[in-house]
Amino acid sequence: MHKELRWKIPLILFVVVGFSWLAWPLEEKINLGLDLQGGVHLVLEVEAEEAVEFSMEQRKEDIKHALGDDDIEVDRVILNKDTNVIRVILVDAIDIKGAEDVLKNYTALEKKETLRGGLEMVYQLRDDEYEYIMDNAIQQALEVIRNRIDIVGLSEPTIQVQGTRRILVQFPGVDDPEKIIKLIGETARLEFKLIDESISAAAAKTRGVPPGSEILIEKVKDKAGKIIEEIPHVVKKRVLLTGDMLTGADVRFDNQLNEPYVAINFDSLGGSIFFEVTKNNVKKRLAIVLDDNVVSAPVINEPIAGGRASITGGFTTEDAKFLAIKLRAGALPAKLTMLENRTVGPSLGRDSVEAGINSIIIGMVAVVVFILIYYRLSGVVAVGALVLNLVILLGALAYFGASLTLPGIAGIILTVGMAIDANVLVFERIREEIRVGKTVRAAIDAGFAKAFRTIVDANVTTFIAAIVLFQFGTGPIKGFAITLCIGIAASMFTAVFVSRATFDTFMSRKKIERLSI
Repeated sequence: MHKELRWKIPLILFVVVGFSWLAWPLEEKINLGLDLQGGVHLVLEVEAEEAVEFSMEQRKEDIKHALGDDDIEVDRVILNKDTNVIRVILVDAIDIKGAEDVLKNYTALEKKETLRGGLEMVYQLRDDEYEYIMDNAIQQALEVIRNRIDIVGLSEPTIQVQGTRRILVQFPGVDDPEKIIKLIGETARLEFKLIDESISAAAAKTRGVPPGSEILIEKVKDKAGKIIEEIPHVVKKRVLLTGDMLTGADVRFDNQLNEPYVAINFDSLGGSIFFEVTKNNVKKRLAIVLDDNVVSAPVINEPIAGGRASITGGFTTEDAKFLAIKLRAGALPAKLTMLENRTVGPSLGRDSVEAGINSIIIGMVAVVVFILIYYRLSGVVAVGALVLNLVILLGALAYFGASLTLPGIAGIILTVGMAIDANVLVFERIREEIRVGKTVRAAIDAGFAKAFRTIVDANVTTFIAAIVLFQFGTGPIKGFAITLCIGIAASMFTAVFVSRATFDTFMSRKKIERLSI
């Protein structure tokens, strides 16, 4: 046996067995895309302006309390949400310098003008900061959606940005879009605020809400999750703590109340803040607010250390589970608007799969018949290489967990053609060498050597094009590009390496005077 065959044949056998094992059983290992097995297709728009509005509201409250902490008397702090302008109106002109020093710490704001003899200072959000908040809202929404889906464990979702503020979400194999929308569509912004004890909700509705407070609703539910009562609360606008500092959220069951609740854990900073909040507000009520709705408003009986708290609210088990998932994954920076909601039926998927498989079989049979008639026994080598090429392709798709889409099937069909094309180049070179009178061994050596450069050039340029398609294409185009890239790599291996080893094996066993090609 030729020396090189001692390691080439074991390597080929290892590849055959290894990729066959990866691909088997095929129906369990290969994930079908949305167009093949059906599922949910959503297009969401991020209301990024809401993220700017929320950021400015937080800055307004922070400025008010920062000035108060420096004993600067403030008449009002007004936010114009349309222009992102904050107006700080002081009581005494003597505090102007101190107020300006405090406001210098808010680098996202730039001073525009001073009015009323210096008592009113006008600050506006910088343009670059506005763009940063808008762009960050899109990326943060993308990551939060991905985190929520990863926690649930749905297989092979497509989640990507479209345009400037739209997010495409596809879930193959999911037939309940409402469940998905409920999971990813709610903001899940968790905030802790104090109840304003100075006025009742009924009085506030009659006489007006005090400055710095707002009315929020607590929806009381029965055990079935149905809303049975809506309780208004006057809540201070200042956010004492947010869900951004959570490290965990799990569903627990209260045996006394016979209902589930969500146990949450804060990080070290959040635990410290929560302890200070509860220590400084004993006997006061703390509102736990989720998406501008009061979940519960318990009385603080004593300082709470350890960074742990619980959220109760008459949850069903499913509601508590979803809330825990959303809290662990993080809050969306802004609301999502549903622009498109389509459910792809499974019948379309089955038809597409059958049509794709039939096209591959018909193409394979046509190529095999032609190659066997035209290249005779040498065509058997090409057919064997083609079959191994498909095995490698399917095994690689299974290993990387790639989804097979309709464009992906088109990529496989194209790969079949390209795989056989490399063998055709080699065989034609061998024919030319035989015509000029070379021996079979010399013709085979020269044929593979001369065809190698052409094969590499043709495949490398196609591979580069496939990489570009994968980098800049959307979901279906990516599926086509993935199968094409894997198929090109496999065809290079089978056409150049496996075919050559097969010829060498036959040549090493007996002296061949004439080649059937």
